[in-house]
Formats: sequence, structure tokens, C-alpha cells
Amino acid sequence: MEQPTTADADPVRVLETSGTDYRRAFDLFLAGTDEKPRTHARLSEIATSLPHRRVLLDLGAGDGRTTAYLARHFERTIAVEPSAAMREKLAAACPDALVIPQPLDRAAPPEPADLVHLSHVLYYVPQPDWLPTVARALGWTAPGGAMLIVLQNPDSPCMRMAAHFTGVRYDLRPLLDRLRAQHPAHDYALETLALHYRTPHLAEAVDVAEFMVNVADLATLAARPTRAALAAYVQQHFARPDGGYAIGHTQDMLIVRRAEV
Repeated sequence: MEQPTTADADPVRVLETSGTDYRRAFDLFLAGTDEKPRTHARLSEIATSLPHRRVLLDLGAGDGRTTAYLARHFERTIAVEPSAAMREKLAAACPDALVIPQPLDRAAPPEPADLVHLSHVLYYVPQPDWLPTVARALGWTAPGGAMLIVLQNPDSPCMRMAAHFTGVRYDLRPLLDRLRAQHPAHDYALETLALHYRTPHLAEAVDVAEFMVNVADLATLAARPTRAALAAYVQQHFARPDGGYAIGHTQDMLIVRRAEV
């Protein structure tokens, strides 16, 4: 069995989205996960089912990989991305997109969208602000269009790890209930997609696990866990009998189809 090699006293790092450590961990994650092909297939099904495909609005577009995949289904693309580092990659991936650099709470898209995509963004929004944030995004959704919200499933191995070390747990189900109560005319569905990150190397698995626990605001913790503790957790929970490591990161997708009128 591979042994942890990280320094015992080093705390888990706070990974800023604009920093090189975050981008390296994100690239490691993308290289080992089946997320993109599996989620892209479902996103394509949803996009092609829409009655109109004029405008895509991607809120928190990141490096633009998913934006570019979805954009091929639409006439125009609008992307909101406040990180300058991510906007550089976004511009390369989606050169024809209108990019809005303001944060989500200050963004003002110029027209409603037939598909509004809000993927893995709510981690960075205080939970008391989830409903007004999502209601605002729903207001940018054209009649007959759809809004998609993607977040870690609260019972996924990834989220159990984050909760173990930080106490943070995210769950879209209460948000769904509140949205349905406030906007009963729309159609709602909550889907779950089982995904896995795999690597043969413990060091890479620990770096990706560190990336995953950064869904919590680590800077606010009284004491961050050590990387050695994280490595031990990875070894105990994610080591495979045949070698290597697999971290499940099941995702929830909340689909809101806005009423035609």
C-alpha cells in the first residue's frame, strides 16, 4: 500500500481560484475525472430539448470548457466570470462569447437566455443568499427556457470528506422546496449523476482531495486540518484493492423549466 508522503505539519492550503495552485489542482481533477463526458452528454440532451436555443447564459463559466460545449447548441453565448485568470482561458475557449467580468450579484446580462447554467457556483455564495441568487438567475431565464444548477450531492464521498474536515455540507433539496413554493408555475426536477475521480498516485489524490475540501471557506476555520490527516483519510477511504485511488463525487443537477408565460 502506498504511504502518505506529505509533511505532517503542513495545513491544507486555501486555494484561491485565481492562483496557480488552484489551477494545477483543477487540471489534475479534470485529467482524472469522468465528469465532463458524462455531464456533457446530459447537458446536450437538455439543450436540444428546449423549444428555443437562441441564448446561452453561463454563470461562473470558469475556463470555458463546458461553456464551449454548450455554446454549439445556441446562436449566442453570454458568460459571467469574475476571475481574470479564468477569463483568459474562457476567451480562448469561447472567442465569440460576450464575457461579463462582474461577480454574479452585480452582473447584468443584456438579454434573457433559453438556458441558464449555474454549475458549482453556490459553494462561493453564503447559503442564506442562495434563494435570492437563484431567483435572480431565474429572472434571466426566458419563458420556456431552463435553468440548471449543479452542486455536489450531500451524501457523495467527496462531500462526506469535506464535512469530516470542515463541517460544511451542501444540499440543493431545501433550495428546491423554497423555489417551488415561491414559483409554483415552473417545472422542477432533481437528478443525480454518479461520477468518479481516479488516479494511480497518492500524491495526486491528496492534491485533488485538497481541491475538493476547498468547497468550504477554509480561511474561516479556527484550525485547518493537516495535509497528513487528509492523506490518511484518502488512504483509508479511497484506496482501491487493485491499486490506485478513486474518489466519488456524485453531483446533483436541479433543472427548472420556466413556464411559457
